Amino acid sequence: MTTKEILSQLEAFGDANTKKTLMTHGAKEPFFGVKVSDLKKILSKTKKNHELSLELYKTGNTDAMYLAGLMADEKKITKEQLEEWVEQAYWSYLSEYTVPWVAAESKYGFELGQKWINSDKETIAAAGWGTLSYYAGVHEDKDLDIPAYSKLLDRVGNEIHQAPNRVKYAMNGFIISVGVTIKALTGSAKEIAIKVGKVHVEMGGTACKVPLAIDYIQKVIDKGTLGKKRKTARC
Repeated sequence: MTTKEILSQLEAFGDANTKKTLMTHGAKEPFFGVKVSDLKKILSKTKKNHELSLELYKTGNTDAMYLAGLMADEKKITKEQLEEWVEQAYWSYLSEYTVPWVAAESKYGFELGQKWINSDKETIAAAGWGTLSYYAGVHEDKDLDIPAYSKLLDRVGNEIHQAPNRVKYAMNGFIISVGVTIKALTGSAKEIAIKVGKVHVEMGGTACKVPLAIDYIQKVIDKGTLGKKRKTARC
């Protein structure tokens, strides 16, 4: 399929209610409001396609950009391309999911995550914490820099309540991710979660809530799935 054909298909899949919901969360025109389930129908035809994913992301259409993240080939995408993507990720679905998913699965994930968290730009800093979170979730503990993750946990504990709005949300997710995917740091993550307590994030008038990190970690422990890794960050 070509970019033009995919945009036509996206328009056909456009749903008014989905579009309204996404705009409430921060999406901006031009886009059609396509459900993820419908995006995956297109993905089933294209599979991973590096060049096509780059073309789709450049359109600026949030449906196409999200699809590009699902389609991207983590083995072919370059550091420079990921840097371009994070700069263009203007709202949370892109900056906290699409870009971090691909970055975390690439060989640049840990490096870029550490760089991005120091950005003065809210979306990029949030993308950095998201990338580090997903990176921990898709790599075995033996392949992770555990001391670095421990220091990052301490940083979150000290900075989260003063961080920009969406960065706070991503930091809270980082505590959870480390706590449930890196067994060696579960105890530390629980301590930080208790120290941090409830994190207040402005959710744009939506019904979305910020999960309480300590409760989330404990639920995973109770389910017996602590330390379970995922094959892919994307969903």
